[in-house]
Amino acid sequence: SPFFIDKMPNNFRHIGLIRLILPNAKIIDARRHPIACCFSGFKQLFAEGQEFTYNIADAGQYYRDYVELMDHWDRVLPEFVLQVHHEDVVVDLEKEVRRMLDFCGLPFEDACLEFYKSARPVNTASAEQVREPIYRSAVEFWRHYEGHLDSLCEVLEPVL
Repeated sequence: SPFFIDKMPNNFRHIGLIRLILPNAKIIDARRHPIACCFSGFKQLFAEGQEFTYNIADAGQYYRDYVELMDHWDRVLPEFVLQVHHEDVVVDLEKEVRRMLDFCGLPFEDACLEFYKSARPVNTASAEQVREPIYRSAVEFWRHYEGHLDSLCEVLEPVL
């Protein structure tokens, strides 16, 4: 296949290697509010490889490490990575989809806005979510648990 997508959370550590072995690769840094991102990972039971999500403070430290390394890649590989914020996607899906497609050198298709109608198999933790249109209710879902996230907020303080 001429195109493939790998959305594993740990890929950010390998951007330098990816650049060396796949110089035409397109990297999209899909970001979410730090607390929302960490809480989402914490409440998801991953099959393997995401042990940092089993402790909320560890998830926060991992997120900080991710931000620090992504800042490094932005400095040493300018314009190699496109940063896209989940909250912006929720507000204006078409604008952000067009931005990502432009970055990847791909044409816009209406089907990109109706991704949830695709019959293709999905074998990831987000399998149920991709069958629904974009929704806003998850953007600040973590706020329901805010009183229990003090240790996470403390760790994330430098990136909030």
